[in-house]
Amino acid sequence: MWIERMQASFGKLEGEVLELREGLNILQAPNETGKSTWCAFLLAMLYGINTGERSRAGYIADKSRYVPWSGKPMGGRLDCRAEGDALTLLRATRRQNAPMKEFQAVYTGTQTPVPGLTGDTCGEALLGVTREVYARSAFIRQSGLPVTPDPGLERRVASLISAGEEGVSYSEAAKLLRDQLNRRRHNKTGSLPNLEAELAATRSLQRTQADLLHQMEEAEAQARDLEARCAALEAELAYLDRWDAYRQRQVLLDAEEAASRAEEKAAELRRLLEQDQVPENEAIGRLRGAIVNLETVRKSMEKALAQRDEAIEKKRQAEAAVNEHPFAGRPPEEAEAMPLDLSEKPKYPLWALLLGALLGLALGGALYIVQKNIPMAAGCACGAAGLVWVLMGFLTGRKQAQWESQAAAAREDRAAALSVYKDLCQTAAEARGEAEKLTAAADGLFASLNTNEEAILREIRRFAPEAYDVVSGDTALRGCAIRRKALAEAESAARDARLRRDVLAQQFPEADSGAPMSPPTRGRASVLADQEKVHADLAAARSKADQLSGRLHATGDPMELASAAEYLEEQIGAAEGEYAAIQLALTALEKANNDLQKRFSPALGQRAAEIFSGLTGGAYEGVALDRDFRVSAYPAGSATLRESGYLSAGAADQLYLAVRLAICDLVLPEDKAPPIVLDDALSNFDDARCRAALEWLRKAAEKRQILLFTCHSREADFFAWDPQVSIQRLTPQADAV
Repeated sequence: MWIERMQASFGKLEGEVLELREGLNILQAPNETGKSTWCAFLLAMLYGINTGERSRAGYIADKSRYVPWSGKPMGGRLDCRAEGDALTLLRATRRQNAPMKEFQAVYTGTQTPVPGLTGDTCGEALLGVTREVYARSAFIRQSGLPVTPDPGLERRVASLISAGEEGVSYSEAAKLLRDQLNRRRHNKTGSLPNLEAELAATRSLQRTQADLLHQMEEAEAQARDLEARCAALEAELAYLDRWDAYRQRQVLLDAEEAASRAEEKAAELRRLLEQDQVPENEAIGRLRGAIVNLETVRKSMEKALAQRDEAIEKKRQAEAAVNEHPFAGRPPEEAEAMPLDLSEKPKYPLWALLLGALLGLALGGALYIVQKNIPMAAGCACGAAGLVWVLMGFLTGRKQAQWESQAAAAREDRAAALSVYKDLCQTAAEARGEAEKLTAAADGLFASLNTNEEAILREIRRFAPEAYDVVSGDTALRGCAIRRKALAEAESAARDARLRRDVLAQQFPEADSGAPMSPPTRGRASVLADQEKVHADLAAARSKADQLSGRLHATGDPMELASAAEYLEEQIGAAEGEYAAIQLALTALEKANNDLQKRFSPALGQRAAEIFSGLTGGAYEGVALDRDFRVSAYPAGSATLRESGYLSAGAADQLYLAVRLAICDLVLPEDKAPPIVLDDALSNFDDARCRAALEWLRKAAEKRQILLFTCHSREADFFAWDPQVSIQRLTPQADAV
């Protein structure tokens, strides 16, 4: 099979077209121009999209990763040739959750469907291998060069052994045996743990049955004991009923006797009150209220006397203050009209004028005698006289000012004293009026107190002649009130006794008056409490017995449980025998596989060694791999085996590429010739080993189509002279893809 043309609406590819030829195709493009997307598209067109795959941390499922960036539905077209026929494969998306599920395969240029090709079988029908085998062999990516195990690939590689049996796979056989072991026992799951758990449950149920039977027998025995206790309590209650009837008759007789005594006592008290002429409660209350009011008047009188004495004392103090004032004995108006006693106002002294004149003449005469200058003497005489005049005028003015100040102070003092005198006279007059008013009030209360006291005592002496004052009268009234109260209480007791007798007569019309009875050992409340408790215990015992009976019945027939336990033991024995046999078989299979590992696919190892030796220029001469596809290599001239992890990144990639190319040669169907797809698989190769790999690919392209996607230009430059190699340089327009 070889691919002629692809057109994709896939990821960043929006209707892009890729034309291909038979043989080797070099597809050069820079990073992020869609090389890996074309590879994924080819795989999706052949085998479809796995819709069950889920994205996870660090990984995006293809159904999400390659959704077209334009928002259009995912789909595409692939034109190819297979077994001489030109075919066109079409895939489209109708439902978002089923990308590229709509599939159609027709003969190119027609609408004729290709028989036997469906969306699920297309890739395996055209390439002859499953998706897993193709992805682990001919579909080679830089990030996926190591070969990972797969049962399908293992069967194909195993067919290279001399037996040639492609249907044999150790991993599948071992998985089947382990599945059988796990079905019988895996940790706490499987048929054996289930049978053991079922047997344990059956044994537990049998123990539960025995325990329930024992508990039910105990509950039934307890119920019988409680029934006997209930009967004894019923008999005790019947005796209490008879005792109550006997006691009721005794209570009725006592009530009749008490009523008779109460009536006799009330009659005797009433007779004595009438004999002693004790007044009624109304008169007693009125007289006692009058005595209380009398005490109130007495207290008011005492208060009035105290207020009178206080007012008289205030009057005395006010009159004493008036008599002690300088204006005492004069009315305020007369005192205000009295003249103010002041000293005579100072006047200017005439002798000062004479003294100044004499002093001036003396001074002028002295100067004239000394200086013989009349004007000077006259001026000095006038100046001396004027100075004396001015000085005496200043002194006289100061004395007059002092007199005016003393006169003003005297007038203010007189005005203040006169104001105080007026206030004292007013206070004395008010105190005299208040004393007279309070004296009259006290005299009135004293007269009223004496009058009312005489009237009350006259009325009390009618039934208490010994009452000579208010205190003895109040004592007599108290005694009358006590006697009246005793009569009222006796009459009330008589009424209550009669009422109780009548009520008891109605309640116990047929009270038992038979022979005397012995009192019961305990009261009705205690018996009823015991009876309630016993009834509750009896109900609980019966309920418990019924529940235990139901639970016992629910556990099933004891014989059936015993039979089921015996059957389960037989099943467990058989299952344990099968488990041991499967373990033995798995051990034998592992031993056989270990033996087989030593000779696993020598042809594949030999072919991989040839390719690896060519790629490395003879640096390595042997390759070994096991069923887990762990690869090792022998350096030339050395017997030491080196695992891939000890090689450089480039050498490891070359080793893995050699193994994959060997698998393509030996495992893939020769008649189908599936194309080999390489996505930057030579990136880590140096130039020399890259040329060796390209030479091998050109030779392999004579039998099958090879698509080599690369981001380097050296591959295209290497085949620039070779017309048999198709070289395409994807333009920068691919950035839109």
